[in-house]
Amino acid sequence: MKTILFIIQKEFRQIFRNKAMLPILFVLPFVQLLILSNAASFEVKNIRFSYIDQDHSKVSRELISKFQSSDYFNIIENFSSKKEANLQMQKGKVDVILEIPNHFEHNLLTDKKTNLSVSINAIDGAAAGIENVYINQIIRNYNQKIRSQLYQYNDASFVQPQSIISIPSFWYNNTLNYKTLMVPGILVLLVTMLSLFLSAMNIVREKEIGTLEQINVTPIKKYQFIIGKLFPFWVLGLLILTVGLTIAKLVFSIPMLGSVGLIYFFTSVYLLAILGIGLLVSNYTETQQQAMFIAWFFTVIFILMSGLFTPIESMPNWAQQITLFNPIRYFVEIIRMVMLKGATFSDIAKPFSIIAFYAFVINCLAVWSYKKTN
Repeated sequence: MKTILFIIQKEFRQIFRNKAMLPILFVLPFVQLLILSNAASFEVKNIRFSYIDQDHSKVSRELISKFQSSDYFNIIENFSSKKEANLQMQKGKVDVILEIPNHFEHNLLTDKKTNLSVSINAIDGAAAGIENVYINQIIRNYNQKIRSQLYQYNDASFVQPQSIISIPSFWYNNTLNYKTLMVPGILVLLVTMLSLFLSAMNIVREKEIGTLEQINVTPIKKYQFIIGKLFPFWVLGLLILTVGLTIAKLVFSIPMLGSVGLIYFFTSVYLLAILGIGLLVSNYTETQQQAMFIAWFFTVIFILMSGLFTPIESMPNWAQQITLFNPIRYFVEIIRMVMLKGATFSDIAKPFSIIAFYAFVINCLAVWSYKKTN
C-alpha cells in the first residue's frame, strides 16, 4: 500500500509541476462548458426571411406582420417577382421566401380557402425542417384567427366559432430551455475527454522520456504501478464533475431532482472504464501524438453516437446496436435521468451494470496488455 501511495504522490507532483497541463485541467473545461452550452443549440434564429406580396391587402399585411414580430425571423427584403427572390436565395442571401398570391384576401372571404407558396433553403436539412415548423406554426395560428373572424356570421346570424384548445404540459423542462438538455451532456463530454486524453498520454510520456524502462526494472508490481498512475486522474475526473455541476446549477440553473451521490457513484465506476481505455491506448502507442490521435478517433465516434446531438431512436437499427458498446451513451442517459427526472438507483440499475461490466473487461485487457519486466 505504501508503494501505491508513493506513486500517487509522485503523479500528483508531476501533474502540478506541468505548467502546460494545469490550464487544460482547471481552466479549459469550464470555459468550454460555458461556451458550448450557449453555442450548442437546437434553436434556429436570425432566419433571413423575404416575401412577395402580390395581393397588397389588409390580410396579407397582417400575415407578414406576424413574421416581423417573431423572434426567429429577420425580414430581409420585399421582392417584386419570384425570379428576383430565387436569385437572392441562390446567392445565399435569403433563407425563406413567402409568396402571397393575387386575390389572397378575396379567396379567403369567398371560397374560404387559398394557397401560400413557401420556399426554404434546405442545404442544411435539419435547419430547414425547424424553419418549416416555425413557418407552419405562424401560418396555422393566423389561419385560426382569420377563420374565427370569417365565420362569425352565417346567413346574417351570429355563429359562435368552435375550436379545440390543447393545453400542453411539458415534463422535466417546462420552459423548453435547450440548455437543460445540453449542459448535462456537455459535462459528460468534458469529464470523458479529459480523463481519456490525459490518462492515455501520461504513460506514453513516461515512454518518451525513458523513465518507464527504469520503473519496469524496479520491484514495483504491475498492479501497483497502474493504480498509482491512474488514480490521480480518477480524482481529477471527479473534481471536474464537481465544478461542472456547480456551474450547471449556479450559471445555467439546471435542476437537480435526483441524488448527487448517485451521480458520483456512477461516475466513479464510469471513470474506471474510461481510464482503462486510456491505459489500453497507451500500451499500444509509442508517442503522445499517436495516443492523442487514437483517443480522439474513438472519442469522436463515441460522441456522435452517444445520443447527445442526435436521438439514438432516430439512428438506423445497425447504428443503435453499435451504441450499446458506447460508454458515453450510458453516462449521458443516466446523468439526464438523475438530474432532470430524479431517477433512483433502481431506475439506472441496468445501464450501471453494463458500465461496471465494461469497466471490468476493459481494465482486464489493459492490465493484460501492459508489459512489465522485472
